[in-house]
Amino acid sequence: MEAPSLPAALELAAGGGAGLSPEKRAVLGSSLALLQRDYRFQRVWFWGCIQGVRGSYYVAQGLGPDRTAPRKCLYSLNCVEWSLLPPVTKEMLAQAGQLKGRFQGDPSFEYDCTEINPEVAERLFGDGKEPIVKEETRLIATIEEIDRAVGIVPRGAFVKTPLGSVHENRSFEGLSLTEAKKLSSYFHFTEPVNLKNKTLLEKAELDPSIDFLDSLEHDIPQGSWIIQLEKGGALVVLRNLLWLGLTFYHVPMTKQYGYVYFGTGEKNIDLPFML
Repeated sequence: MEAPSLPAALELAAGGGAGLSPEKRAVLGSSLALLQRDYRFQRVWFWGCIQGVRGSYYVAQGLGPDRTAPRKCLYSLNCVEWSLLPPVTKEMLAQAGQLKGRFQGDPSFEYDCTEINPEVAERLFGDGKEPIVKEETRLIATIEEIDRAVGIVPRGAFVKTPLGSVHENRSFEGLSLTEAKKLSSYFHFTEPVNLKNKTLLEKAELDPSIDFLDSLEHDIPQGSWIIQLEKGGALVVLRNLLWLGLTFYHVPMTKQYGYVYFGTGEKNIDLPFML
């Protein structure tokens, strides 16, 4: 959710009970504006909050002109001072994938991978490297994993130019209420995977300028998304059961949409047995 509309957006996404205190909202409103100025971002999004045992990480993302380009991630422990996170790598994702349990809330906290699985630690780190993963690395990997899995946008909100860059669709006026209640009307805002496997006949029915992302209707496991109508049908809310705490909202027939995450940063691996 964008920084200028943060108070109203948090109200729309607060149906699940998660949110920020009035003090945190006030501080974020000014600190995100300064963040955008200092780092010269075109847009700044408030991504959400990962709650740890001893503290919480408040996460923001900076965007450039091309919306599909890698986003700059920053975190704060107090919503005032922000630290820039390095780009995620495959090694970070592999190392963080072995870690379980709650975040501690301390970026310098170190996880000893040999205590988890000595064989995996030897394969991931190799000879001469200490099998230690800092919590900051786990934070980077978790944000990336959540964005890939459940970071979504409405169909038509972005357009792809013939040159390959992606920009906001200025003619997008929101989904109708009928369309907003369908999973096929929402796309993963990341590199498509299922789209490449579609047949030529299926691709012929798509508009390449707006249907360049994967829709939610084929997500695995089936039933991991819940669509709810709130405020008498004036608000559509999507919640994900795989990453508990992710809330997406959209006001039909308007440009108001966004998502925010308030959770522990742990995947609900028991979901296939719960459905």
